[in-house]
Amino acid sequence: MRILLDECVDRRLAKDIVGYYVKTVPQMGWATIKNGELLSLAAAQFDVFITVDRNLSLQQNLSDLGIAVLVLRATSNRVRDLRPLIPKLLQALPNVQRGVATWVSA
Repeated sequence: MRILLDECVDRRLAKDIVGYYVKTVPQMGWATIKNGELLSLAAAQFDVFITVDRNLSLQQNLSDLGIAVLVLRATSNRVRDLRPLIPKLLQALPNVQRGVATWVSA
């Protein structure tokens, strides 16, 4: 499974998502691209897009895209607040569905 971390997600979390191929938006050279185009690009090369953007599923028609979205819900996007969500994120990954946003929270 290929995973793309949104630029609003601390890149250090990539090391915690063990057993998966993980890249960040900046690593792909896509840092200035807006959500709609970004998700289209991501869908061509990745299976899952991980973000903390709670509005993404409201702003984009995910059902038209061939990528699953995981939304991390923490008090902030700091690594210390996101890292406790990693076990639930790893549990959720095998069950994600393309075109659907799945929320991961404490």
